[in-house]
Amino acid sequence: MVETIAFIGLGNMGGPMAANLVKAGYPVRGFDLAEPARDAATASGITLCDSAAQTLTGASIVITMLPAGHHVLSVWSDIIKNVDKGTLMIDCSTIDVDSARNCHALANRASCLSLDAPVSGGTAGASAGTLTFMVGGEEDALTRGRAVLESMGRRVVHCGSAGAGQAAKICNNMILGITMAGVCEAFVLGEKLGLSHQALFDVASTSSGQCWAISTNCPVPGPVPTSPANRDYKPGFAAALMLKDMRLSQEAAKSTGATTALGAHATQLYELFDQLGHGGEDFSSIINHMRHQSA
Repeated sequence: MVETIAFIGLGNMGGPMAANLVKAGYPVRGFDLAEPARDAATASGITLCDSAAQTLTGASIVITMLPAGHHVLSVWSDIIKNVDKGTLMIDCSTIDVDSARNCHALANRASCLSLDAPVSGGTAGASAGTLTFMVGGEEDALTRGRAVLESMGRRVVHCGSAGAGQAAKICNNMILGITMAGVCEAFVLGEKLGLSHQALFDVASTSSGQCWAISTNCPVPGPVPTSPANRDYKPGFAAALMLKDMRLSQEAAKSTGATTALGAHATQLYELFDQLGHGGEDFSSIINHMRHQSA
């Protein structure tokens, strides 16, 4: 019997993810506060509900995709009293580790299974169903949820117990924020030295400088036609979201006593960029700020 899924949070990421579940044959009941997200969900075959609680009717799996830890905790605290025992609760948001562990505790007290399963791959991966899921939680919960996750993504990595998925996501995105800043600095320096964008790309993408920030999300137009740089830096992955993740990494570093000097500096760069009004652009557009500083 195919399980019915409640999906709360149908925005730029959650909407396409839920749509892929529908394509995979799952009945999906969804809720979002934003009218455009609601309209898109209806067009995708999702049964739209008037509240988060209403999505639970007949659902044995609940998925949330929300902006921050306090949103997830608020929704889980509100709905957990109405879910049946044995329901699988999955949070795919990117939030702090403590909030993720608190969500697991809520589920455990309600005799539910739970996973924290943040994603990597951006809006393109959400639409294409090629996301990577970084999963924290018990093995039996993952066994129950694996088919659902694989309907939305290409790779599912079990990172450990409660909160481990969020820990992996925070570390991964700190790497991404640092490397994108470094790639942008290199392209600005290359421009100053008279290198063409294509020449630097051809070298760096096939040698020791190779990384996702060059090969997939190249911050200059031309070398990677699908990168946001070719569409006026329309995200993609917005700079404001990168700043959110960088701040999570620094909060985690502070709480654990880890030294992350490069992470701290990159966080400062994205904070200034956001303050200048560029939070809605793809995070690779920080190259324009670096050009301005170098002028």
